[in-house]
Amino acid sequence: MDAEATELGRIARGLAEIACRAGEILRRHHGGPCAHSFKADGSPASVADLESEALILAELRAAFPEIPVVAEETCHDVAPARRFFLVDPLDGTRDFLAGTPDYAVNIALVEAGRPVAAALAAPGRGRVWYAGESAREAAVADGRPGPGRPIRVRPAPMAGLTALGSRRHGDPETEACLAALPLAEQLSIGSALKFGLVAAGEADLYVRCGPTMEWDTAAGDHIVAAAGGRVVTPSGEPLAYGRPDRGYRNGAFAALGDPALAGRVALPAR
Repeated sequence: MDAEATELGRIARGLAEIACRAGEILRRHHGGPCAHSFKADGSPASVADLESEALILAELRAAFPEIPVVAEETCHDVAPARRFFLVDPLDGTRDFLAGTPDYAVNIALVEAGRPVAAALAAPGRGRVWYAGESAREAAVADGRPGPGRPIRVRPAPMAGLTALGSRRHGDPETEACLAALPLAEQLSIGSALKFGLVAAGEADLYVRCGPTMEWDTAAGDHIVAAAGGRVVTPSGEPLAYGRPDRGYRNGAFAALGDPALAGRVALPAR
């Protein structure tokens, strides 16, 4: 059976359609003046974030009225259910406001603490990744994803690893972790699109020891796993989702293209 013909495959493709439509809203604001303010944690929230989130919420509620949504800007304190959506309408807002193309839209369906279907759109790069049981990528044109093609992670290259890091969120623990690995190159790229590049076999790992939120990672986590990779915590276990007791905050993690790297990445336990 074709991967997109399964229930989760159809849901993932639908999430990709929604993410790309939200991406068109972001593209209209990108590169020009975009009104924004700063939240209590110092992170920016813009008009583009709010308009993107409004579209996503409306479309999810129309298609899945029985499934609650936890989204970064307007419903981040909603209690999760066994099955719920996690949404980041504009991941990488600082990069977006600075005019760089490295921003993303993240939508994930979570069931029993783990994502089971997801889409991650990169409007500035014209790409979208999505996954139900398997991972796919499509080019985006006129706010619509084209035909999806299967993607897979790559084995760790003998010549050295390509590591992706955050352009604006470096920290000493992440740098120490990467320094212990045989890197061929280290690239700074904004937003969750780093997960998509690992899933597509264009890079080998993305390590993050600084704080992130569940809506930052759920979509990319599932896409990497569906492409044959792993996203691991310091204990070697996967990230768990649906934890309002932690304010939906993640700990350290590593997104790995080659699962064999898990034993070589020393994440700080805290």
